[in-house]
Amino acid sequence: MNIQDTIERALKAAGLNTGSGPMRGVTETIRKALSSAGLGGGAQPSGAAPARRPPADADTIDVVAREVATPPETTAPAAKRPAAEPAPPNEPDHTVEAAETAEGQFLAGNFSAAVGTRAYKLYLPPQVAKAKAKAMPLVVMLHGCTQSADDFAAGTQMNRLADQHGFLVLYPEQAVAANASRCWNWFRAESQAREGGEAELIADMVQAVVAEQPVDARRVFVAGLSAGAAMAVILGETYPELFAAVGAHSGLPYAAAHDISSALSAMKGHSVMGRPHFPGTADDPRRQTTQAVPTIVFHGDHDRTVKLSNAEHIEQQALGAHAAHTAASQAGLRSHTEQGVAPDGRGYTRTVHSDASGQPRVEVWTLHGAGHAWSGGDAAGSYTDSAGPNASAEMLRFFLAQPRAN
Repeated sequence: MNIQDTIERALKAAGLNTGSGPMRGVTETIRKALSSAGLGGGAQPSGAAPARRPPADADTIDVVAREVATPPETTAPAAKRPAAEPAPPNEPDHTVEAAETAEGQFLAGNFSAAVGTRAYKLYLPPQVAKAKAKAMPLVVMLHGCTQSADDFAAGTQMNRLADQHGFLVLYPEQAVAANASRCWNWFRAESQAREGGEAELIADMVQAVVAEQPVDARRVFVAGLSAGAAMAVILGETYPELFAAVGAHSGLPYAAAHDISSALSAMKGHSVMGRPHFPGTADDPRRQTTQAVPTIVFHGDHDRTVKLSNAEHIEQQALGAHAAHTAASQAGLRSHTEQGVAPDGRGYTRTVHSDASGQPRVEVWTLHGAGHAWSGGDAAGSYTDSAGPNASAEMLRFFLAQPRAN
């Protein structure tokens, strides 16, 4: 039984009718307050497929949830160990287990660095097992709050695409000790910097995989959902030499908050960094990005957890960074917008900003009628919307179309 059920039973025991009249509004207010704090319940977002493993009383992904103090880390090894390297004797903190499948191999392990330790899953498609496998792209997938690596893999079906197109998939997994609801701590100042926070930890993990697996270091991409999308945007800004492109689904712009209070405000579209939105004016509190990393964005216009305005801010940040990089040549991005309907019925608006050569650099999908869920996802995972369009396939198409860095 959750807190909401307990309150409703107490009110009924006192002879108050919570189903109609004045008390119905009081009960709804209590439910919404508990839900926004990650304590109450309700139904999954409209249009989303039934969740497989979210908490029974969860309304939507918690994005921020409850921040917990970072516990003292166990002593980390002086040198970072590759993510897929089996633990040497007397070091039980780093283990790797492999699950053989018909499609490939799914490795489970732990990675330790100076910043901390996190679990991960690494999917190796069948091509990796072949002798003299050529270097392949790597897609890093960051889950949302309450999710796990396995859950996110099932919902996005990125492993299936890896079988078809030949790339590796890394799923870093947030620890409950770092955040009670497994949210990536995108709203913490240290996580928005290159060193000292979760951005550094994830980047170190990725670099270890690149060093140990047949990965093309010029074709490493990162994508995420909700809190994971916010962290993906941060990684694009703080490690532009590592990530060739960013995918953000239902996420938030870079440095949108500095604590839980400002994070909740940013999610609801009311403020950024705790101040009102006045875009394009001297009172605009948003921090600008400086790295022109190709970015693709997906966001539902009925998202009640992270408002659509956040996708617009991600787009504006990306366009601003590209404009700064192309100012010298006076070759700005050209925009094209189209309307469409996915095969499963979801309408969308797609805007593509391309450079002078026609190469897409920023792409934004607004999903009409969609809530806070992975578009085109599989019901085997939580927080998915099967109505499409297929965000996994479209992000992959965008990633692989990017030219290799020199």
